[in-house]
Amino acid sequence: MSGPSKVTETAFDPNGLLVQLLGAPVFGETVTILSGQNLAAGAVLGQITSGGKYILSLSGASDGSQTPDAILAAACDASGGDAQAYVYFAGEFNAAKLTLGTAHANNVAFRKALARKGIFVHTPQPA
Repeated sequence: MSGPSKVTETAFDPNGLLVQLLGAPVFGETVTILSGQNLAAGAVLGQITSGGKYILSLSGASDGSQTPDAILAAACDASGGDAQAYVYFAGEFNAAKLTLGTAHANNVAFRKALARKGIFVHTPQPA
């Protein structure tokens, strides 16, 4: 699998996931979502160490997916089998649009872990 691709044009974002506060680059790539899942756009994904497929990141997992690694760009129904989906590996995201797996919390430790990967999570402030 090749490395992430940089989006150089204004990204089409019908889900409202992306925000531009810091001007961080947006990187993404198509990956394989493991069968048995029906995920909403904004799902925070982890990669399974064995096989490299992605699932909703659950804090208590022990297969590698417990570490958040990517944000699902659009809804993906893999309930009937593995599916290809576009994910973001870097960028700035609206915390209100993210789906977190069990035991993950949108707190400082979670945000810092994602920031080390280039994924910045912002809480929208009322105007």
